[in-house]
Amino acid sequence: MQDIADALSTSRISVWKALNNRPGVSDALRRQIQAKAEEMGYFQAPRQQAPAPEPPHTRSVAVVVCRPESSLFWMQIIHQIAKDLSAQGVNLMYTYLPTSYKEGYTLPANLTDGSVEGMIVLNVYSPPILQLLADLPLPKVYLDTIPVLPFSRLHGDILLIEGRDLVRQITGRLLDKGHTRLGFLGDVQYAQTNTDRYRGFLDAFAERGLTPDPTLSLTGPLGLRTHYEEISYFLEHLKTKPDGFVCVSDYIAHFIQRYYEEKGTGPENQVALTGFDNNAEYLNVAEQITTVDVQPKTLGARLAAKILFAIEHPGLAQEVSYVTSNILYRGLLAE
Repeated sequence: MQDIADALSTSRISVWKALNNRPGVSDALRRQIQAKAEEMGYFQAPRQQAPAPEPPHTRSVAVVVCRPESSLFWMQIIHQIAKDLSAQGVNLMYTYLPTSYKEGYTLPANLTDGSVEGMIVLNVYSPPILQLLADLPLPKVYLDTIPVLPFSRLHGDILLIEGRDLVRQITGRLLDKGHTRLGFLGDVQYAQTNTDRYRGFLDAFAERGLTPDPTLSLTGPLGLRTHYEEISYFLEHLKTKPDGFVCVSDYIAHFIQRYYEEKGTGPENQVALTGFDNNAEYLNVAEQITTVDVQPKTLGARLAAKILFAIEHPGLAQEVSYVTSNILYRGLLAE
């Protein structure tokens, strides 16, 4: 459905409605979607004889996730992994883990009974659960990790989104434009990539002989479902007006935007606001603020290639690699 939506520059939900004969799309768009689906091979004419069954997948790889979301960002990563693995005759097994560890918890059986040859770990940030995964004698590839767990203890390859230099450049441009009262928002211990982005923020200040005001930053843990309340409280109780906020993600940035909108003013009229990920799902900041164009399909393709390599070449030294992206300067930072 996402492939069809991309080809027609429409939404995934419109494709779903058209293919399932649901109301909510025009007849013209419905015909266009159905024609594109047929063109792309999703509709096939019935055959007189049943086709020979495809050979069963002989290999399986688990995609291990916590906190499964309907977020398009994560779905695109997993979708690309599935496509690339399928092209190599490898089955994708979606495996859900809890977000936090409880005494006595054991990993799902498919990770320990030989059902899979390797695993890709996404969105898992609990130290005890990560350690349980790391101890499994399986080839592993992680997308991101946590700063409190050394890379060497993960016993697998790690793919990270480069953020330190990118955030350093973004923060530097703000400082050079005179916006020196900057805050950083985001839990810097939640993920290694968050830590890296915060270090980039500090790097930009250090390069100019400046020191950021710590009262303008919110870098501690945020509740799983209380982000907006905690960020609003922080903004409401700032004693001095900031020049801007460098956010760890567009997700965090959209809460700041929402706060200012509810106060009757947009943040771009009050303070500078930047994000990370170029996530189109947060409509109040999408294509409006400076961000980094992280490409989930690229991440999915890299992860699929890495796990296949790790399976085919067991025992090789662990690899830590970074995928970098382009900065999208917008608003007051546009060139």
